[in-house]
Amino acid sequence: MTDHSIALIPGDGIGTEVLPAAREVLAAVGKRHGITFAYEQFDWSCERYLRHGAMMPEDGLEQLRRHDAILLGAVGYPGVPDHVSLWGLLIPIRRAFGQYVNLRPIRVFEGLPSPVRAAVPGEVDFVVVRENTEGEYSEIGGRMNRGLPEEMAVQQAVFTRAGVTRVLDFAFRLAEGRGGPLTSATKSNGIVHTMPFWDELVAERSAEYPAVECNQEHIDALAAKFVLDPARFDVVVASNLFGDILSDLAAAVAGGIGIAPSANLDPRGEHPSMFEPVHGSAPDIAGQGVANPIGAIWSAAMMLDHLGHPAAATDITDAIARVLATTPVRTRDLGGVASTAEFTATLLQHL
Repeated sequence: MTDHSIALIPGDGIGTEVLPAAREVLAAVGKRHGITFAYEQFDWSCERYLRHGAMMPEDGLEQLRRHDAILLGAVGYPGVPDHVSLWGLLIPIRRAFGQYVNLRPIRVFEGLPSPVRAAVPGEVDFVVVRENTEGEYSEIGGRMNRGLPEEMAVQQAVFTRAGVTRVLDFAFRLAEGRGGPLTSATKSNGIVHTMPFWDELVAERSAEYPAVECNQEHIDALAAKFVLDPARFDVVVASNLFGDILSDLAAAVAGGIGIAPSANLDPRGEHPSMFEPVHGSAPDIAGQGVANPIGAIWSAAMMLDHLGHPAAATDITDAIARVLATTPVRTRDLGGVASTAEFTATLLQHL
């Protein structure tokens, strides 16, 4: 038996509904593959912020550090500004634990039609690699002359050679293993300093991976091509902001944000990595038992793969594919009427 210690942060809204579904699936696949999980659950959330004035306690990172991985549900709550919830929980975890890769797989499943005509099952299967700890999401900047006619805000992007190089190396190695091309997102025709620097580093690293075909696309044209010809892509690497936007667009192309998983990875393995669905807390449907659990379940599969259990991870993604391809069971966001529990039960049968 292989034992893993997992930190659970259900968070807010439907996060508290989809993580139990992921745990059921992990229990089933773990039994088959001889993997056991010991969970420690944390109540860190916007509701905690409203009670205590902080998303997590001062020693929160130390509490997480002892675990093998972190499984997160969703964060966000009416009355708590998004920048408070994000900078109070997710970003500190990503940066303190060196989770410099945000990995977002994109796949069009048979039985789940894409709103994009060109997105065909079996043809669209790519990965967005997003730089996750610097770039446009820096803390450098500020506000001046608040409330006055000359009020101004300054936000500075930070691109370091070390930070860009390490995420590019991850993306090139991934493309090398997958056997497809790598596409770099840029905007060097309009952003005069950071993007030419990014492009130069892409060219430098590309020379170290001669087997990988490397292409460059301006972000606006790349967004259009995600819609017009999504099957052309295999690995896409982008800065923090560009990767954030592109990965959500790609999830919509694949059929819905509710199915999208993500991984915040420390590829060095020095700290726990964090896995989370992309869909957010969805307060409008929270508590109704109708949330789509696919994103959380697929994120759990990514966690298994990261922890060294690729066969168990594939069992889960194959079961998701079978449910979508062979049954009419769908949650409300996918045009069906199944509850979270009903969809999870169907997936467990196919697992």
